[in-house]
Amino acid sequence: MVRDPFADDEAPDLQEVLDALDDPDCRAIVSALEEPMTASEISEESDIPLSTTYRKLDRLEEAQLLFEGTEIRPDGQHASIYEVDFEEVVIALTEEREFETEIARRPRTPDQRLESLWSEVRKET
Repeated sequence: MVRDPFADDEAPDLQEVLDALDDPDCRAIVSALEEPMTASEISEESDIPLSTTYRKLDRLEEAQLLFEGTEIRPDGQHASIYEVDFEEVVIALTEEREFETEIARRPRTPDQRLESLWSEVRKET
């Protein structure tokens, strides 16, 4: 699923959020992400095998709980970096008795919005 990097108000899928937060490896990754890191750094910090780390990062992104950016390197070997993309997750029951998921996020800087757009373009090519 390709996310519109400018659509900050898109509600995440409830089941994806619940599945991600129920996963101990996903929670370990979120806890380890005090600052932006590459998948290798996350794997090392959270003591999760790298192949598993990539699967969990995908799960967290699908649930809209992570932001994937790009670390520009002088040698041209750019790397994806990940950071937590929420301050609070709220699950509420509406008047229609349906569950609603809301994720409180910090506002993104123009640099982060451009970085997100670039990441989505890279995924499409």
